[in-house]
Amino acid sequence: MKNDFVSKGSFVSDLKVHLVLTTKYRRKVFTGEMLKPLHEVFLDLLTKWDCKLVEFNGEEDHIHLLFQYHPDVALSNLVNNLKSVSSRKLRQEFEERVNQFYRKDVLWNGSYFVASCGGVTISTLRKYIEQQDTPD
Repeated sequence: MKNDFVSKGSFVSDLKVHLVLTTKYRRKVFTGEMLKPLHEVFLDLLTKWDCKLVEFNGEEDHIHLLFQYHPDVALSNLVNNLKSVSSRKLRQEFEERVNQFYRKDVLWNGSYFVASCGGVTISTLRKYIEQQDTPD
């Protein structure tokens, strides 16, 4: 995704984050069959938020999303939307499976992990900034 800049309004950006969502109590809920529709839900939601899904994968008790977003997106609002909609849709489609693990309408842990990421390391970026032609 080198030089995958996004222009919107008066700015150009390239913001990417790695998001990890875990199931409530880290229960091993997900099957391979469940990850496919979950991927579609996230792809659809991110598109609606004018974001771009770069990568998605998961294990039995958590999922990883790598996506590009715009500076005008409130990440906490986006994450809450991703969690609530995906939980609702997955519980509808795989009700019997999810109900084996949870009595209440839950799926995701209340917290999440998010880290900013980009195409270069901090040290490379630091060198680039240090080497700028400073005016006299």
